[in-house]
Amino acid sequence: MRTAVILEGLPTGATPFDEVLPSWLTIVRVAPGCICCTGSLTMRVTLNRLLRQHPERLYISLADSSHLQQIRQFLQQEPYDKWLGLTKELTLDSRSTE
Repeated sequence: MRTAVILEGLPTGATPFDEVLPSWLTIVRVAPGCICCTGSLTMRVTLNRLLRQHPERLYISLADSSHLQQIRQFLQQEPYDKWLGLTKELTLDSRSTE
């Protein structure tokens, strides 16, 4: 199953993966910054490039979920409303549970 992942920002800009990724997985990094507040150009370009590869699944990892609803609205507009089916978001809490 072809899968694509968009990671918003990594502190060093380097890949966190030490090994070669499998051929079914594409991971791209976008610079940190709110995707909906920066005019969404970075997200549009990245999405368009990835969607040309026809992934069966696409995951978008945000550095901050405070604008999650605005980003979901962006993804529900043309042309993405025809290309993507949104599912419930998955949020991970980076704080320790100890």
